[in-house]
Amino acid sequence: MPRGLFITLEGLDGSGKTTQIKRLAAWMSKRGLPAVQTRQPGGTATGDRIRALLLDARTTEIAPMTEMALMFADRAQAIAEVIQPALDAGRMVLCDRFTDSTEAYQGGGRGLGSDVVLALHRLICGDLQPDLTLLLLPGLEASLSRARRRNDRVEEQTGASEGRFEQEQDEFYRRVWQKYREIAAREPQRVVLIEGDLTVEEVHEQIVEAVAERLVLASQLS
Repeated sequence: MPRGLFITLEGLDGSGKTTQIKRLAAWMSKRGLPAVQTRQPGGTATGDRIRALLLDARTTEIAPMTEMALMFADRAQAIAEVIQPALDAGRMVLCDRFTDSTEAYQGGGRGLGSDVVLALHRLICGDLQPDLTLLLLPGLEASLSRARRRNDRVEEQTGASEGRFEQEQDEFYRRVWQKYREIAAREPQRVVLIEGDLTVEEVHEQIVEAVAERLVLASQLS
């Protein structure tokens, strides 16, 4: 049985990933291509507990290396429990964030560098690579404003806040943004960069075009 297609969505908080992954899943389902959807951190019972710790705005004083280790612990569980079984069964997987996020946020934002992130990915994740990564990079200011408004709204509604990263200064996010661009430049065959302050529909159209091309390529190779 051919391995399933592994697609990841990446970008800053507030870039519209959640909206776009839902629209992409619906587009695929209509074409008889239902996909397993997951997210990182989270997506498993263990991962959700790690997510609660990492994203809770009340969590303080996590060392950068600890933060990165927790991200990879979550990822290892997701691969073992969700991602690899689905791919082995020939199913498609849509994942909201993967190791590119760790390279951008911990490698770039926290200043740990790319080498340690990529080394841990090879060791802990068996160097599992997405077949296609859709990188959403609208303007930095617009992304942060949307993310902070969203977290305020969620906190008002639920009393829970996942805004720990949004508390960082803009310089942190400039480093994240730049690292994402470095990843896209380094791996143009895998990463499709969708940048600028586009409408939801414009982003969706670019995503669908990229996915359709990758599906054709996958069918030719199978």
